[in-house]
Amino acid sequence: MYVVEAKSFGGPEVLVATEVPDPVAGPGQVVVDVAAADVMFLDVRLRGGWGRDFFPVEPPYVPGGAVAGVVSAVGEDVDPGWIGKRVATATAASGIGGGLPVGGYATKALAKAQTLVEIPDGLDDVRAVALVHDGRTSLMLAEQARIRPGEWVLITAAGGGLGTLLTQWATAAGASVIAAAHGETKLALAQRLGAKVALDYEDPGWVDRVRETTDGAGVSVVLDGAGGPIGTAALSVVAPGGRFLGYGNAAGGFLENPAEYAAAHGITVRTLLEMTKDDLDWQALGRRALTEAGAGNLEVVVGQSFPLAEAAAAHTAIESRTAVGRTILTV
Repeated sequence: MYVVEAKSFGGPEVLVATEVPDPVAGPGQVVVDVAAADVMFLDVRLRGGWGRDFFPVEPPYVPGGAVAGVVSAVGEDVDPGWIGKRVATATAASGIGGGLPVGGYATKALAKAQTLVEIPDGLDDVRAVALVHDGRTSLMLAEQARIRPGEWVLITAAGGGLGTLLTQWATAAGASVIAAAHGETKLALAQRLGAKVALDYEDPGWVDRVRETTDGAGVSVVLDGAGGPIGTAALSVVAPGGRFLGYGNAAGGFLENPAEYAAAHGITVRTLLEMTKDDLDWQALGRRALTEAGAGNLEVVVGQSFPLAEAAAAHTAIESRTAVGRTILTV
């Protein structure tokens, strides 16, 4: 089979297609003939050598934590009825709150039987794999934010995969969404998905616009996928008693030391690490996301896709901040 390996830490050019032996399913595992593989911002960071204390990958390795395709073989203690079914799943090495997002940039990938979700007929493989991580995470965030009708909700990194889903969930809950992103394409997309206001957070006055939009009251909820200085700015416009959920670091780092400010203003702050430690039924959340998308109730935005051999181009698109929604590799 063919895989794309990160031969060393470095730029996108370290991603090289190569041929390796086919995987063999172990106990509790299946082999998936891959049709589509997800490309995460995390993949890009790890390829550059970031985060080795948390994700101890060592080159050469095959990036990618999620795939969609058809089950072609099963291991011991796995129902053979899975063979021939179209599924979306995390890779065998990947896991929430642990594991490594590796093994997905391949024509065949291992997965755990317990993480398999059958893809509904109304959903193609590309959109299905885009929901493996973002679908369940967006539902988790929306539920933990306890969004109520009539509230103002600020979503940063609104043009990304999670941001586009969160905009839809918040709007469906009856909230008024302020979407923050960079560039006319992402801002127009956010408004099409339901945001009442879309602001470019590279405009120095964007925080003032949030305050003006809410008549000075601030927002009830922030869903922060940006982190860094953008997340810090977003925290400053949360109304007293509001909720701030930080889940991303697209702006260069997770929000640092928010506790003192939050305590002084009665703001509840939850980090991704805290939220993923909760006792959650991730499989049920994943199935729900796929079902909603298959029924046409949720738009899955895949802004760009590349053939497997062009994984380097996919990483370049993400690093350049030109990528919109999810980025997918196709086989």
